[in-house]
Amino acid sequence: MTQLDVMYRYGAAPSEATMMALGRIREVYGVRRLTFSEAEKTVRVEYDATRLTEPVVHKLLRGTGLDVQGLVSLLPPQPKSEVAAPAA
Repeated sequence: MTQLDVMYRYGAAPSEATMMALGRIREVYGVRRLTFSEAEKTVRVEYDATRLTEPVVHKLLRGTGLDVQGLVSLLPPQPKSEVAAPAA
């Protein structure tokens, strides 16, 4: 079992029907957890990568009626490394 997390930003606040449909996503074999952040307007999905792929998770979320805007990187910004000038 390989656990992965993916985070999406959403636009409009989910309706009651959308929230009910999102609750049923947990019944999909391989989906482990959904975590919402209303402040950041994101949803994080923990899933089993041996059962599902990121495009399938995205399709599941879109199928609920959630206004998915795009993928959010879970990696923190990396500092830019300076390239040393070649010695003359």
